[in-house]
Amino acid sequence: MPDDPAVANHDRVSRRRGPGAMRLLTWLFFACALVFAAIAGLLGDVFFFRLATESLIYGGLALAVDILLGRTGLLPLGHALFFGFGAYVAALVLKYWAASFWLAIGVVLASSLVAGCIGGVIAIRARGVYFALISFGLAEVVSKIVFNTRSLGASDGIIGIPVLRVNFALFSIDTARAPELFLLVLAFLGVLFAAVAWLMNTPLGRLLSAIKANEHRVPFLGFDPWRLKLAAFTVSAVVAALSGALYPVLRGFVSPELLFFQVSVNAVINVIVGGTGTLIGPLYGSAILTALRSVIGSFTAHHLLVIGLVFMASVVFFPRGLIGYAAPALQRRLDDWANRRSRR
Repeated sequence: MPDDPAVANHDRVSRRRGPGAMRLLTWLFFACALVFAAIAGLLGDVFFFRLATESLIYGGLALAVDILLGRTGLLPLGHALFFGFGAYVAALVLKYWAASFWLAIGVVLASSLVAGCIGGVIAIRARGVYFALISFGLAEVVSKIVFNTRSLGASDGIIGIPVLRVNFALFSIDTARAPELFLLVLAFLGVLFAAVAWLMNTPLGRLLSAIKANEHRVPFLGFDPWRLKLAAFTVSAVVAALSGALYPVLRGFVSPELLFFQVSVNAVINVIVGGTGTLIGPLYGSAILTALRSVIGSFTAHHLLVIGLVFMASVVFFPRGLIGYAAPALQRRLDDWANRRSRR
């Protein structure tokens, strides 16, 4: 009988779901980062701290790319433009204005909002491969301008960026100390990730997914796809610029190479290998590929060949990426575990 309490309870139990796999994988990433910091700190290994910090910074760029590629369906082949923009603006503020981390972040945030809107207005008028080519062209034009501008250091870039002491309410962080800088970047990336994840769970994020599924049906919901794509582009540009602002804090210099095509391509590869549209996948992809480059690069100068093979294998055999396959499998196991517990 449909009103039988036992049947109703059985149906309720059978539909019970376990904890979210994506959330667990997100917590796992940041937990592993903290474990790494503890081990590297005990070993006193500055090199791996610096390498891991750089991986997190480029992971922020990959996260920005995933907002467009994974959630909106737009392939940006020139997002190094905003990454380099944030790095140069932060470098100029820190060297010529004031050695203040928070001031540099504030200036990058405000200026990247404007730059993202301008770039978005130009780029998102095109669709498909034309959008990718326009974004690529914008980055190439700006990189050549920076490369030939003496006031920006031309091909040498901007060097001599001071070491910072980042003040918080109860403590301060010395960026000259590799462990402290790693934790600062990890916390900063965690805030960026949380903000993007929250935004993607709002109606705006769901509309962006609708654009990726079928852009032509979105106007029937009463929304303008062009404005939604402009919003996504601007948010993505801000995330990329804020990630780039951390680069001069780590390296003490910036160069035009940060705006080159290779940086954009590496970000796209990180997204695809980690899992397009998963948000946390690009961070995993950045960590894995950075480690591969370091390990393989210590044996041969042709490490890009191996990275290329990994990328092709990922596209052919794991098109949804590492997290794209791991999350559903983990979710099934968590659901089974929750069902078994509920039946006890």
